[in-house]
Amino acid sequence: MEGNDGTVTKYEQLLHHIEGLKPGTKISVRKLAKEMSVSEGTAYRAVKEAESIGIVITKERIGTVRVEKKPRNMSDNLTFGEVVDILGGHVLGGGKGLEKTLNKYVIGAMKLDAMERYIDAGSLLIVGNREDAHRLALQHGAGVLITGGFGTSREVKLLADALNLPIFSSKYDTFTVASIINRALFDRLIKKKIMIIEDIVTLKSKMYVLRPSSTVHDFERMREETGHSRFPVVDEWNRVIGMMTYKDMLGADSQQTIEKLYTRSPLTATLQTTLATAAHTMVWEGVELLPVVDRSRKLIAVVTRREVLNALRDARQETQLGETFVDLIWNGFEEQRDEEGNPMFRGAITPQMVNGFGAVSEGILTTLMTQAALRAVKEMRSYDHVMDNITTYFVRPLQIEDVVTLKPQLIEMSRKFCKLEVEIRHGEVLAAKAMMTMQSIDHD
Repeated sequence: MEGNDGTVTKYEQLLHHIEGLKPGTKISVRKLAKEMSVSEGTAYRAVKEAESIGIVITKERIGTVRVEKKPRNMSDNLTFGEVVDILGGHVLGGGKGLEKTLNKYVIGAMKLDAMERYIDAGSLLIVGNREDAHRLALQHGAGVLITGGFGTSREVKLLADALNLPIFSSKYDTFTVASIINRALFDRLIKKKIMIIEDIVTLKSKMYVLRPSSTVHDFERMREETGHSRFPVVDEWNRVIGMMTYKDMLGADSQQTIEKLYTRSPLTATLQTTLATAAHTMVWEGVELLPVVDRSRKLIAVVTRREVLNALRDARQETQLGETFVDLIWNGFEEQRDEEGNPMFRGAITPQMVNGFGAVSEGILTTLMTQAALRAVKEMRSYDHVMDNITTYFVRPLQIEDVVTLKPQLIEMSRKFCKLEVEIRHGEVLAAKAMMTMQSIDHD
């Protein structure tokens, strides 16, 4: 039994209407409400929903506009408009060029003739109130960011409008602006490497679903056809209301309806759910298939555990860009071997690891012990694991520049679980200890 869209609500009709507009079309809440015969409140919620899924944006001095949704394989670079948003800047001219991508930024702390060698099309000149530099950048096809909250002349603004190159102002100084842009670029690299459900599902593929009026025979037929033992149960509006599993139908007559058999309030995922979260959920709950729903809980796809795990394996083989806080914490530690050849990790406590009292934060110590355990388990078996539970003991305080050793020790291992003990020692003195259980996410 294949799913269908069912009855569409006014709210959903609004979203479909917005999706059908041509990119570049201006959207007015009042006009939209009048055209679709709904309240302005309903129209406003639909516009905000469209904005959250990336098909509508609101531009300063322009208004709300329909845009093409950006693909998930986003560019490593920022657009001028994104830089304006990040800095809370004020656009002075060239607003039509905000969607252009900047390739690099140039800090204009030099003479004009020297500056010219570094400015080219697609770059962003970061400079103070130097109108000659503003004009030079625009003439070379670059955008301009004026720091310190300064403005520029009317002539330069008209030039920016004519060339469709943005010139905007920020209240921050040059150093702060460069730091914020760098941070935004690193954040983008991190987001880019984190895969989500949207990256792996096919929204147009056939879905096998049941309804409360379906029979056990229908379930058995789909089970034989697909090889799955779980199927979503949907209502007349295609909203997911339950899951029917092989265990639910045991002992039932083949002609009995599933209305009183299926499990209510099922686990679901959305297109924005990360693959790691989906994998953890499937492992912890022991399920092989998750329904993917929209904000109205309407079924839009299904994803299997095998699809998620395969995608995670592929992602690990790609070059990893950007650094998370965990990466920064762990970077200073190197792997060594004890006398028996077991892995251990040694590193120094840095100033960023301490709390307000000058001692190492308990959260940092927990992170270090967790990372040591994950790396040790990964070496013992090829599977990836997630933390199931952890008990920590903080015995002695550690301070800046203390060199510590992390020693993970395997206590017990089964097909899906393993138990470890991890110690942090400063010299021969025990500083912290953790007992933890980890679960494999790579087993079917």
